[in-house]
Amino acid sequence: MDVHMPLDAETKAIERPADHKAELRLWLRLLTCTNMVESLIRTRLRQRFDATLPRFDLLAQLDKTPDGLTLGELSRRMMVSNGNVTGLVERLTAQGLIERLPHATDRRAATVRLTDAGRRDFAVMAHEHEVWVAEAFAGLAPGDVTALMRGLADLKQSVRNAA
Repeated sequence: MDVHMPLDAETKAIERPADHKAELRLWLRLLTCTNMVESLIRTRLRQRFDATLPRFDLLAQLDKTPDGLTLGELSRRMMVSNGNVTGLVERLTAQGLIERLPHATDRRAATVRLTDAGRRDFAVMAHEHEVWVAEAFAGLAPGDVTALMRGLADLKQSVRNAA
């Protein structure tokens, strides 16, 4: 089977290295790797669970907080608009995966949390997600993973310092 990968920005930079500093090439490589892993996860979520990455992300946020979150808290954690979260919450509520409860102190707000069915469904998805990520990284030696984690921690701090 002949599968052609689309030409990405990193490949374009490699073709003309004199036009790009090492830091730019590194940024493009990070972006390319992120996009490739995300595409793999999106495809597998859709094929295996008929689910989207935002749906998985929302369920993951609620799985971490058994007492639930408000829609505003969910949108901040997911870094998306309240409107995006509201539509997703409505669909997941209709499917019986999450429930809306009155907020303990704010009558205008509601708290959403996983139902038992939502917790069970998410546990299956989360396990497979972990397997998929492990498969994507299987070509790396354990020492390489450790070195990348160290380097990315340094990069994260460098970006924070620049901000």
